[in-house]
Amino acid sequence: MKMRPPRYNRPVMSSSKALGPLVALVAALLCWGSPAWAQMYRWTDDLGAAHYSQGLDSVPERHRSRAQLLAYPELPATAPTATSASPEASKATRISFTPGKPIMVTARVNGSGSIQLMLDTGASVTVINPRVLAGLGIGVQDSLRGSVKGATGTANVLFVPVQSIEVGAARSGPLRVAAHDIEFGNGDGLLGRDFLDQFTVNIDSTAGVVTLSPR
Repeated sequence: MKMRPPRYNRPVMSSSKALGPLVALVAALLCWGSPAWAQMYRWTDDLGAAHYSQGLDSVPERHRSRAQLLAYPELPATAPTATSASPEASKATRISFTPGKPIMVTARVNGSGSIQLMLDTGASVTVINPRVLAGLGIGVQDSLRGSVKGATGTANVLFVPVQSIEVGAARSGPLRVAAHDIEFGNGDGLLGRDFLDQFTVNIDSTAGVVTLSPR
């Protein structure tokens, strides 16, 4: 499935810089390595086991010729394979923030819970602490093991299927989130472009307001 980047009404810089090296590490691991959106590859090792890696350079060289490019990690066969915005989200969501500080949003996963995610336009996928996912009752039985590679090296992650993520009236899903055990300060993870791509995103740094509007 070919995804288009969101339309930004103002130039936007990733808010990960405001949290320092800890969250910058996550952004480095998950940021785009090329113009293509979330380049995920499926490849099979010598024992026939399937693996998922972000970026062709993270696939062992001897397996690259047979690696299959995926638009996004595959969802289980029983679930829809497309990530889409809910038609019920008919009005814009406004999020207030303090200019110069990270943009934190309150999100619901699978229609329950209340977690704090940092909006990060530099992260290609949403990242949630695995302990938070466990607290929401979200299991990992249908997860895909994968890896993400950035300037700091390669990290192994689980891509966990969730049915929906909601921020106010903005809702998208099903999709996979990266379960990664990194501390996020006072937050529970990052809200990435797999969610943001479904909306028109406007960040007004002067007024301190983010608006997510249905496409």
